[in-house]
Amino acid sequence: MTTPTTDQHITLMTKASYGLGALGKDFACSIIYIFLMYYYTDVVGLSAAFVGGLFLVARIIDAFTDPMMGMIVDNTRSRFGKFRPWILIGTLVNSVVLLMVFSAHKFTGNTAYIYAAVTYILWGVTYTIMDIPYWSMIPALSSSREEREHLVVWPRIFASIAWTVMGAYGLHTVGLLGDGNEGDGFLYLCVGIIIAFIASALITFFQVKEKVETKISGEKFDAKDVKKIIVGNDQLKSLIGFVLSFNIAIQLIGGFAIYYFTYAIGREDLFPMFSLVAGIAEFSGIFLFPWIARVVDRRFMWPMACGFPILCSIVLFASSVVAPESAIMVGIAGAALKFGNGLFNGLSTVMLADVVDYGEQKTGLRSESIIFSVQTMLVKGAGALAGFLIGFGLTLIGYVPNEVQSAETIVGLKVLMILIPAILVLLSAIIYKKTYRLDERFKHGRAVAA
Repeated sequence: MTTPTTDQHITLMTKASYGLGALGKDFACSIIYIFLMYYYTDVVGLSAAFVGGLFLVARIIDAFTDPMMGMIVDNTRSRFGKFRPWILIGTLVNSVVLLMVFSAHKFTGNTAYIYAAVTYILWGVTYTIMDIPYWSMIPALSSSREEREHLVVWPRIFASIAWTVMGAYGLHTVGLLGDGNEGDGFLYLCVGIIIAFIASALITFFQVKEKVETKISGEKFDAKDVKKIIVGNDQLKSLIGFVLSFNIAIQLIGGFAIYYFTYAIGREDLFPMFSLVAGIAEFSGIFLFPWIARVVDRRFMWPMACGFPILCSIVLFASSVVAPESAIMVGIAGAALKFGNGLFNGLSTVMLADVVDYGEQKTGLRSESIIFSVQTMLVKGAGALAGFLIGFGLTLIGYVPNEVQSAETIVGLKVLMILIPAILVLLSAIIYKKTYRLDERFKHGRAVAA
């Protein structure tokens, strides 16, 4: 059972301190999701098919380790609460592994393949240690839905800043730091990221404290409880379906973009511009989310978020036909993509907090960390599936690194960048409409199943 305090207001200091925690952690995350495929294929020299398979295998492992980490967090009792100790521990451990991941270029042959596999799997496991307790704190900071909606804006905005800066300036920074050696450039960039990562985690650790206490009648969760919490919550399973579809689509576009603009369009410089405009739009979507949520019926919020990435695909297709090198059309496409993603980020996080409360009523067990471990698993799972599709897709269409691509390969890049993501976003909207029931049936913190 949850024991809310009388004051559910979240102070500005708490919001800012919690939000800053996302800045460092998403710098550490974005370099992986934006550039690791490129780093492995074009810098280290690993085959795209191997990298795609590695991403998928790592996420299969996460399917077991993420809920277990959620159980560990929920069973934690300390004078710092149950979330903050793991945020700090996970940040320190993951920082070391991040540096190891981007040292793969120092190895060659089979050794490089083995080293990349071991360090990348370790990265996924150690990122879980920090990410799950970070997001799990949201229901423990206030039981007010309105306060949660305003709170999630802060970490999402800081996360958006991290992804925007990394996408727009990452490769340029790598070139400057490496002085022509991209491998060393990535490694030096990681050092700067780690400094920001640890600093932001310390701010969250010291400035953010739990307000909604969770009591478990003196008992701790075990593996059976984890299964009951996840399997017994029908709305969680619904959310997994439409969030996963949406996330895979967004990460496919993000992952293929550098290949698409470099080889299909022949304008590598459009990639950082696409990322910069997209990041500004995502920032806007996140910032406006609480106000949009006030005036737009909750039932239409998700379809609205889905409409923007579909618009992105339409604009990219039109651009590829009539004006392939048009910076304006590329900018419009990027803005559409990430404005919708900004709404998605705010909405999906609030939905997970709702699902925590709903699950407590449905199963009699409350677990912020086990439920929010699903978010971490979905983000990494979408990244893995997207990475697998990118690696498999690049191999299937005959992509050759650092070479002029054939006409068939260019057509394949366009299909993978434009068509497949649009289909997945449409699927997300359909799953939401057919299965999710907490949009207008969740009143005053009480969920009512249909």
